[in-house]
Amino acid sequence: MEDNLNNNELNVDIIKEKIKNRKVDWTKHCLNRLQQRNISMLEVKKAVNNGKIIEYYHDDQPYPSCLICGETDNNTILHIVCGVNDVGVHMITAYYPDEEQWEDNVKRRRK
Repeated sequence: MEDNLNNNELNVDIIKEKIKNRKVDWTKHCLNRLQQRNISMLEVKKAVNNGKIIEYYHDDQPYPSCLICGETDNNTILHIVCGVNDVGVHMITAYYPDEEQWEDNVKRRRK
């Protein structure tokens, strides 16, 4: 299927809308990582809902993707990587960021 989503359309509001409309594909990799890291799908959705895109990966294949930083209900920071196409959101992974690798309240990679 050809992806007609423009790179400039990769924004958190579109991602939130697709999740709200249940247009979410949880990849096997993502589900495995969530289980290993004891993160629920609901936590991921809530973190996306209040999150912001902190990195863009416009050239990712098969869809442009991004890294979202958001908070769970218990104020824990979560990073979510997801790809987006015209149909929906493809959850790739989610993790608790390591403060040794991130700065600025885990929103910028350390150099």
